[in-house]
Amino acid sequence: MAHAFIEDRVQFQNLGLVIIDEQHRFGVEQRGKLWMKDDFVPHVLVMTATPIPRTLAMTLYGDLDSSVIDELPPGRKPIRTIHRNESNRLAVFGFIREEIAKGRQIYIVYPLIEESEKLDYTNLMEGYDTICKEFPLPKYQVSIMNGRMKAVDKDFEMARFKNGQTHIMVATTVIEVGVNVPNASVMIIESAERFGLSQLHQLRGRVGRGAEQSFCVLMTGEKLGNDARLRMRTMVETNDGFKIAEVDLELRGPGDLAGKQQSGIVNLQIANLAKDQRILELARNAASDVLSKDEKLILPQNQLLVEQLSLLEEADANLSRVS
Repeated sequence: MAHAFIEDRVQFQNLGLVIIDEQHRFGVEQRGKLWMKDDFVPHVLVMTATPIPRTLAMTLYGDLDSSVIDELPPGRKPIRTIHRNESNRLAVFGFIREEIAKGRQIYIVYPLIEESEKLDYTNLMEGYDTICKEFPLPKYQVSIMNGRMKAVDKDFEMARFKNGQTHIMVATTVIEVGVNVPNASVMIIESAERFGLSQLHQLRGRVGRGAEQSFCVLMTGEKLGNDARLRMRTMVETNDGFKIAEVDLELRGPGDLAGKQQSGIVNLQIANLAKDQRILELARNAASDVLSKDEKLILPQNQLLVEQLSLLEEADANLSRVS
């Protein structure tokens, strides 16, 4: 699904199936618009490398069926992820030179800081200047790409990198999706503590697309908070998107399953969605058993359930069906 499809002027006739790739790039309300364009509710297939907390919670509750692809394409190797801080920078530069000498290419990604577009650009350009000094012409060729560039210029820079004319691509997160350069074997993520787990995993997925061993280096400051340290450790320990999503769920909470909030704390009195999957599965099966015996919830023993469902329906917008 592309964002253009959800614009009000786009109408469908008998929309039967919606496939949403890179699900984390769409908000709940954006996805929900597809449910409202036709009287018929379409079938939905959601695709993502790392499910957002709300979607993982819906899967645990039984509101979504899931299929997991847990095998790499033939010939590919798992990406090795390494966490390094500023004191290791010279060693990382040495590692980059070694990989380039082997004929490989390198991504170096800088974060977007939402509060300051000007600061984003400054950080990127300072990083680019540093890389150009450490990897000078004519031995090394360096590309740059960011959101301020015109589309034709971005295409030109990416074409140079794809064709092997440049060794290093310095970029913002504009390369997060849709980039496929099998010869690029190293992803350096600067200020990795500023990224969420989903975005870190997406960026890591830009390498490891060829037969050679690929690496992801997470560069951070010396001092990290507990959450940032857990994110780095999780990335180093696993390439499994669902395991990463479970940690993300534990850190950020599941969000509002009947609303538009995709993460945060849900009002559960006891259960922990990240840890209590087994008991939640039992609860889900119990709910299915109730509905199988009393589909319309008309029996006296189910009237408390009816009251609670009525309270949910009184909310401003019930988005509980939007995956």
